[in-house]
Amino acid sequence: MTTALALPLHDDALAERLSGRVALVEELLRDAVTYADPIAHDASRHLVDAGGKRLRPLLTLLTAELGDGNRREVIDAAAVVELTHLATLYHDDVMDSAPLRRGAPSAHEVWGNSVAILTGDLLFARASSIVSGLGPEAVRIQAQTFERLCLGQLHETVGPRPDEDPVEHYLQVLADKTASLIATSARFGAMFAGCRPDVVRTVTQFGEIVGVAFQLADDVIDLTSDGSVTGKTPGTDLREGVPTMPALLLRSRAAQTPAGSRDRDVVALLDSDLTADADLAVAVEALREHEVVTLTRRRAVELARQAVTELGPLPAGPVKDALVAFADALVDRAS
Repeated sequence: MTTALALPLHDDALAERLSGRVALVEELLRDAVTYADPIAHDASRHLVDAGGKRLRPLLTLLTAELGDGNRREVIDAAAVVELTHLATLYHDDVMDSAPLRRGAPSAHEVWGNSVAILTGDLLFARASSIVSGLGPEAVRIQAQTFERLCLGQLHETVGPRPDEDPVEHYLQVLADKTASLIATSARFGAMFAGCRPDVVRTVTQFGEIVGVAFQLADDVIDLTSDGSVTGKTPGTDLREGVPTMPALLLRSRAAQTPAGSRDRDVVALLDSDLTADADLAVAVEALREHEVVTLTRRRAVELARQAVTELGPLPAGPVKDALVAFADALVDRAS
């Protein structure tokens, strides 16, 4: 069985190997969300069945190609990072009141907030069970990653301190909430494929940087894309008051411009009641047309290029080329 990859690859042999291993990860994911209890079973399978690009496990499988990618531990590690990611989505959707996820109603819309939160906890538990079989070092890395995920969400919820720059605060939130797991995905692949420590460090740093670029690209997509394509409601973050880079850049500019400026007019729109879909659409359109969206896109591209630079020590070949393509694909979504 082979599975279509979210990442286009020019090396047919590499694409064939990764497709086969992604299929093994899918099997493991479905086994991991199988429960005898009907509610736990249905709620846990909800997002797995909804699909997704599986970018994190794909990155694990890809960095494993720098060593022995055929080891069973690599498949287990790839499943761990995806289960962890899925668990965070259950929690994030409750906190953000997101009605859709991957084109389907969010779990909290179907079963309520409490069931959605507990289902996320169940997935964390299953991820922990699998990672325990990978050894103490893997457990430690997973725990540290989980801690950063929680800190990122906490700091996003609380917001910057009065003496903090909101943009720098946000970038740290992205590093913890998004990039930490992408970095661990890359790290696990190289680590369990038996790569040298310097190779593991290289791909981990690549993951840290490209993870922030990925989320900045998502900030652009939230404003510029068709919700029927992304499976998300455009402007959900605006409605819930969740900070994004375009909004933060706009607020920074508006604070330095006189009353009555276009910047301040758009900020006033963002601060208005966006409960009604029509009002939200007006606010999204106003922000979408502003220069700050272009600036956010540009920063995502710059970070992706920086991430590619980190790959310099790796040997030339199809795996390195695929990692470059991985970075490009993450930000091309916003271009």
